[in-house]
Amino acid sequence: MRHKRIKAGERIFADQLGNYGFPSNYEWQIACLSRAFINRLCKTQIIPRCAHTDSGSHERWTLRPAAPKSPWMAKGEFHKMHGLGNDFVIIDARACPMEMSPSRARAIADRKFGIGCDQTILLGKSQIADVAMRIFNADGSEVEACGNASRCVVALLQQDLKIETKGGVISGQLSGNAVTVSMGEAKFDWQDIPLAFAMDSGSLPLAWEELENPMAVNMGNPHAVFLVDDADKVDLARLGPIIEHDAAFPERVNVNVGSVQGNEIRLNVWERGAGLTGACGTGACATAVAAIKQGKVQSPVIVHQKGGSLTIAWAPGQPVIMTGSATYVFTGQADWDDFG
Repeated sequence: MRHKRIKAGERIFADQLGNYGFPSNYEWQIACLSRAFINRLCKTQIIPRCAHTDSGSHERWTLRPAAPKSPWMAKGEFHKMHGLGNDFVIIDARACPMEMSPSRARAIADRKFGIGCDQTILLGKSQIADVAMRIFNADGSEVEACGNASRCVVALLQQDLKIETKGGVISGQLSGNAVTVSMGEAKFDWQDIPLAFAMDSGSLPLAWEELENPMAVNMGNPHAVFLVDDADKVDLARLGPIIEHDAAFPERVNVNVGSVQGNEIRLNVWERGAGLTGACGTGACATAVAAIKQGKVQSPVIVHQKGGSLTIAWAPGQPVIMTGSATYVFTGQADWDDFG
C-alpha cells in the first residue's frame, strides 16, 4: 500500500492515520499515540484539537513543520517557589541537561509572556558539593549567590545540602518550618567587592544625593549598604539603578538601604539585575554584617523586608548564618524551546 504524504498544515482525524503509515486501530491510536511519538515519526509539530461530529467525538491533529530541536532538553518540569516574596523558577537539570542563555532567562522571567520570576535557578551536578546552582536574574545576567534561592533549593530537595555557587560552596539545613543556610564569610577588601580602585570599604567616599558613605560587603555578590534614619523615605526605585551602574562598581552592585530599630533592621533592596524585590537574602546578610560591624546592633539580628523577616547571625571571622522561610507555590511543565 502506498501511503499518503503528510503536508504541512494538513488536518487529519486520528482514525485516518493509517492512510499515512501509522497503525489504523483507532483505540490504540487514542491510547498510545503521544504527541512526542508522532513528532518523531512525522518530524512535525502536532497540535491536538477536538472536533465534535454527529457520529461522536474525534481527535484531530494540526500538523506544522517542526522547528529544529536543540540536543539539550526541550521540555521539562519546573518549580515555582519564593523566599519572602523573592520568587524563582527552579529547574532541576541534573537528569536532563538544559542550555540556559541570557535571552532564555529573560523570557522565562517575563511576567506577561513567560512564567514570571525575579530569578531563574538552574540546578546541575557538582563535583564538590551535593548540587550546583546557577542563578540568572530577570535581565538575563548570571550572578554568584542568592540567599533566598538557596533556602528554596534546600526546601525543594528536602534534605541538608552543600550547594556549589559561583560565589563559593554554601551549606543549608532544614530547621523545622524554616531553612538555615551558612552563607560563607563576608569579605571587605576592595578587590573582593570588587571596587574600581582602592578605597576604604567600611565607608566609601561616595555619595548619591542623600545616600552617602556606604559600607561595601561581598556576600558572594557585591553589596553597598546604607544605614539611614528611615529607609522607607528613600526613593530607591530612582536611586537604585543609578548606584547599581556606577563606575565605582565594575561588576555592578546590590543597593541596600536599612534603618536600625532597636536590635532589628528595616531593609529595602535594589537587586542588581532584578530591581526592587520583596526580599533579598544576601542583602539582609550584608546589611546585618554592616550594622554589627558598626556597633549598631548585636548578633543575632532580625531583618524585616516587605516580604517578611530573616534572622542573621554573624561574628568576625565566622560565616554568616541566615534563617528564614521557603515557600513552594506550584509545579509545571514547559517546552524550553518556546523561550528562545
